[in-house]
Amino acid sequence: MDLKTLCELNGVSGSEGPVRRAILEAARPLCDSAYIDKMGNVICHKKSGADDAPHILLAAHMDEVGFIIVGHTEDGMLRFRSVGGIDPRVIISKWVKVGDVPGVIGAKAIHLQSPADRQKVLSYDGLYIDIGAKDKAEAEGLCPLGAYASFDTSYQPLGDLIVSKALDDRVGCYNLLRLLKNEYPCDITAAFVSQEEVGLRGSQGAGHTVDSDAAIILEGTAANDLGDVPERFHVASVGKGVAVSFMDGASIADRDMFRQMMEVAQAGGIPAQVKRGVTGGNDAGSFQRARAGQRTVVLSVPCRYIHSGSNVASEKDIDAQYQLADAFLQQVEGGTNHA
Repeated sequence: MDLKTLCELNGVSGSEGPVRRAILEAARPLCDSAYIDKMGNVICHKKSGADDAPHILLAAHMDEVGFIIVGHTEDGMLRFRSVGGIDPRVIISKWVKVGDVPGVIGAKAIHLQSPADRQKVLSYDGLYIDIGAKDKAEAEGLCPLGAYASFDTSYQPLGDLIVSKALDDRVGCYNLLRLLKNEYPCDITAAFVSQEEVGLRGSQGAGHTVDSDAAIILEGTAANDLGDVPERFHVASVGKGVAVSFMDGASIADRDMFRQMMEVAQAGGIPAQVKRGVTGGNDAGSFQRARAGQRTVVLSVPCRYIHSGSNVASEKDIDAQYQLADAFLQQVEGGTNHA
């Protein structure tokens, strides 16, 4: 399955069904078993053939940020809230899909705003989704309470980069499917997890189900490498390779695994960089704490404009994430790492 197909599927946290079904269908021929657990995670197992092989968990999250409908106005507009962290400043006038119903996120026109209005960020209470409904009854019939809305953004080239919704974290899902095609000297569990964007919920269940020796998380991360932002504030640089984390807001990487990843990248000529920001969090936080705890490391693709309708990333960085995970797994049995 190509990245474009994965990104253009809609799968807001708690409504990952289309993504889940596509991944399950693609993964089943590549592994020994694949199933959906009670949290909606897709769990795939692939044996190496050796009885005493190490067991490595690889994880990526299926869900994307989006919106949920919480009310209807008398004139047919939809009231909504974000699912996952989305700055309301990046959503005005954006196209969305509420199920199959197209809509536009609207706000009071600037001509009608007071000087005080223009000095503050509009809150979700001042925004609505316009689906062209004539009244409340029609809006309720088309988009009932609890319906999900996704950004309606197609996958496109952007110079030497690509732009799409949901690169966070369909890049990880894409590379995890690529890795399942290969044979490794270790047992593999691939966990495509749900509801990462609303509190690492799917990975909490998967972490207690899967008893592995170590976990590698494939993610997308904020870059913050824009314009006149001083370099010391860059989290990672788009086009400079996969970002390897030593720490974030949810986990601290196993020091040996972090070091080994950087050594494998250098030895293999794989573009890699150290992720310089330590904010945010991801599913490593769940897997590190599950059971008696386990060793984790995170490999991220730098993305500009993350948690918006238009993420921008480099295909070279996406491929570097795959290459580094692949090279690491190939050397598990040979002693290059201690996993």
